[in-house]
Amino acid sequence: MTYRAKVEGLYLLGFSLDLVNMFIGNVAYPALAAELHASVPQLAWIGNAYMLGLTLVIPLGGWLAARLGERALLCLSLGVFALAAILAGSAPSIEALIGWRFLQGLGGGLLIPVGQALAYRHCPPTERGRLTARIMAVALLVPALSPALGGWLVGLGSWRWVLWASVPLAVLALVLAALWIRSEPPLALPRLDRRGLVLGSLGLSLLLVALSLIAEAPQRALGVAMLAAAAGILIVYARTARHTAEPVLQWTLLRHPSLRLAMLIYLLVPGTFIGTQLVATLLLSRLGYNPASIGGFMLPWALASACAIATTRSALPRIGPRVLLSAGMACQAIGIALLLAVQPSQPLLAVLAFVLMGLGGSLCSSTAQTLAFQGLAHEELMPGSALWNLNRQLSFCLAAALLACVLGALTAVLPGHAFALTLLLASGMTLLPLPLLWRIPAASLSLRATP
Repeated sequence: MTYRAKVEGLYLLGFSLDLVNMFIGNVAYPALAAELHASVPQLAWIGNAYMLGLTLVIPLGGWLAARLGERALLCLSLGVFALAAILAGSAPSIEALIGWRFLQGLGGGLLIPVGQALAYRHCPPTERGRLTARIMAVALLVPALSPALGGWLVGLGSWRWVLWASVPLAVLALVLAALWIRSEPPLALPRLDRRGLVLGSLGLSLLLVALSLIAEAPQRALGVAMLAAAAGILIVYARTARHTAEPVLQWTLLRHPSLRLAMLIYLLVPGTFIGTQLVATLLLSRLGYNPASIGGFMLPWALASACAIATTRSALPRIGPRVLLSAGMACQAIGIALLLAVQPSQPLLAVLAFVLMGLGGSLCSSTAQTLAFQGLAHEELMPGSALWNLNRQLSFCLAAALLACVLGALTAVLPGHAFALTLLLASGMTLLPLPLLWRIPAASLSLRATP
């Protein structure tokens, strides 16, 4: 096996670990909530804590790789990831589980940027299209199969087995990283924007905590105050970043309309689906569907997603991004709304809902991925990529936290309509980027032959 194949295989394995931990746990939430007496906002924090750890550590990836070396950093990340997964599966309380999931995110967050840099560095430019296709295949198959596997594990044993499922893969990846990755000369240590790291981390942490507190009636006032504080800190960070020579994130790149639009779409379409998945899992469980059945609904979602990705590849150059993005948002919004009509023991409507969500979400995500970097100059590609990937991670936790917060609040005041109103909100959130999409000049959305 060539060194290039080893590096690519290790990156795809690490990418699979990250996706498994984002998608396998939702079907275990009802059983977990019953055993640990967890509320809806606390359930959302099982995923949000992992995503928060992921998001906070990504900006440190380049600096730590230069400081420790890529092989040592990958081994350290995988070790932390595996240890945290074992501890999370053994957690005696929901608070302990959330804490270990955060630690697991800190470990998993470094697998993506470091592994991706290694894979693309050793892949010739003429072969990178095929590498991207393999990455997309993993991104499609793992989210489709993970919920079904999680439902089977819950039915077979316990929700704890769902959290332990990634341990063997993490240990395998750790052994392969130690054996396969070469020890290379250390890179020049870049300057670390400590102020930016502190402000960004504090602002994001306060934001997610605030969303969970707002759902709890006794703590709602504190949640609103923390939300205002988070907004103020993030605004200060965005302003100070303009005067920093090497900021953690270059927010000034949002002046490019195509990148700004692509990030908003990813935040409100794939991100909303993650939050909808949590709400749908609780709703379908209430309707009498077992964990294996709920996880199985991701299979038609995956088939529809594959069709959407194939369609985007051929249709985007011919009809442009506006039509594909508009169609994708409409499909997902209708799919979410259809969940309101699902009946017990009649899964066909649920299958149709997940098909539409898979079709619409992947039309938007694949088009946005292509559109994001169209307006960036060569020297802006690296900081633009960091901004894009952080937004991608943030989209997976913000929408879930918001919808869980809304569902928890509505359950307290309108228990008979909480699920319906939350799903209608999610459907409306999916359509929010439409006005911006049609206001942007056509020239800003034109696809260039080369990036």
